[in-house]
Amino acid sequence: MMIHEITAQVGKYKARKRVGRGKYGARGKTSGRGQKGAGSRSGTSTRFQFEGGQMPFFRRIQKFGFTNAPFKQQFWIVNIGDVVKHPAFAKGGEVNAETLIKAGLVRDTSRQLKVLGGVGEDGLKAKLNVTAARISAPARKLIEGAGGKANETGTRKDKVRGIDRNSDDKTPKNLTKKLKQAPKKAAPAAD
Repeated sequence: MMIHEITAQVGKYKARKRVGRGKYGARGKTSGRGQKGAGSRSGTSTRFQFEGGQMPFFRRIQKFGFTNAPFKQQFWIVNIGDVVKHPAFAKGGEVNAETLIKAGLVRDTSRQLKVLGGVGEDGLKAKLNVTAARISAPARKLIEGAGGKANETGTRKDKVRGIDRNSDDKTPKNLTKKLKQAPKKAAPAAD
């Protein structure tokens, strides 16, 4: 006799467990819940991935996927005040990554250069020609106010997007995403 032959005789539905019917019943007293603890109380439930407290499988396996973290742009940041305080630039001159490395104000060329304002109350008196990937607006104002030049080369991302950092219009020229189009107006009906 096979199981598929007796199921019709057994019936479609399984009888429910009758728990808590006295200590001599099959599931009396603790009703199959064991002794004490959260599992013996009402209203408890465990997550389907719970593995009895051991490290769950989804936390053991290697993670895959994409993150933008490696593409974060990092800069060497220099205040224009610190540049002017250095004897090499006290009377002015060219300020770029190479000259700042020689002066010991920047470590190396592994990152791009960012120049910030931050001059004391005296202001900037030295005439500097600054070339950097980023120059802040206050720093540009100080440099040009002292008769120097501020040349922003921009980052790789700026070049891809077609942004000219030296112009007043810094909107991207090479849009990588389509702009959302306004809904088209209905054409006027002909008479």
